[in-house]
Amino acid sequence: MLEMQPIIIDGHQFTAVQMKLPKTNFMAVTNDKGYIMCGALDVALFNSNEKLRERKIIAGRAVGVRTIEQLIDAPLESVTLAAEELGIKAGMKGKDALLKMI
Repeated sequence: MLEMQPIIIDGHQFTAVQMKLPKTNFMAVTNDKGYIMCGALDVALFNSNEKLRERKIIAGRAVGVRTIEQLIDAPLESVTLAAEELGIKAGMKGKDALLKMI
């Protein structure tokens, strides 16, 4: 099952996407600039692959989350190089990273 819903964080709108898969959930919160995502995101691939790095994908990864609320509140385990350029750092809460993507 795929669910999409708008969410508001400090007055800014984002889109939450959740796909329920067998024995796991895929989750992301996004806007037109970037996103945070569950542990399925391969940040190391984005940072090490030259073609992906050139795209300057702004993204962060949180692990061990099972709900959108947990994703927003969790500290990011890793972030892309493009996210770091915006001041988004590993350890930052998902909510704070999203607000830097405004």
